[in-house]
Amino acid sequence: MPEIETHPFRPFLPEDALLLMLGTFPPAPKRWCMDFYYPNYQNDMWRIFGISFFGDKTHFLIEKEKRFDRGRIIPFLKEKGVALFDTALRIRRTKNTASDKDLEIVEQSDLDGMLRQLELCRAVVSAGQLATDVFCRHYGIAVPKVGGYTAFEFEGRSLRLYRMPSSSRAYPMPAERKAEFYDVVFRWLGMKT
Repeated sequence: MPEIETHPFRPFLPEDALLLMLGTFPPAPKRWCMDFYYPNYQNDMWRIFGISFFGDKTHFLIEKEKRFDRGRIIPFLKEKGVALFDTALRIRRTKNTASDKDLEIVEQSDLDGMLRQLELCRAVVSAGQLATDVFCRHYGIAVPKVGGYTAFEFEGRSLRLYRMPSSSRAYPMPAERKAEFYDVVFRWLGMKT
């Protein structure tokens, strides 16, 4: 039986975050180009952010070294109010891949605890089908279509869960098109005009 992996990163939860972004679980360390979220150089998340906020998909890349610039990403996320974690705290990889379909969630993350800690949070983004399913099941809410949202209440607060296209290259959509979906959330939260 495959070994149980525990999430390698601490939740990134700036106290004034307006947005909580949740994936499922990071890829195996052999696929990392940095020690932070969305660490696989083939993943488009930091290209999406570059396109959305700077009109440049290479903004957060150090292309010569084929890695992301963690030193630029973290201050940017704090400035904009973006928190990051995943829906799974502990998993088994059934086929030694990073694909959601090959992950067995052994222990779900403390979603309630994260939302309690992020008192200013008004929106959650789920990046991928499994993350969306876990979140919707936990809160008993309808699964939104890709690019859409479901409003929900949490301890007297009104929030939205936005379902975004996966930033994985396995999801067949150009990064520029994915950024258009993310822009809807960023604009609704006033992060960009």
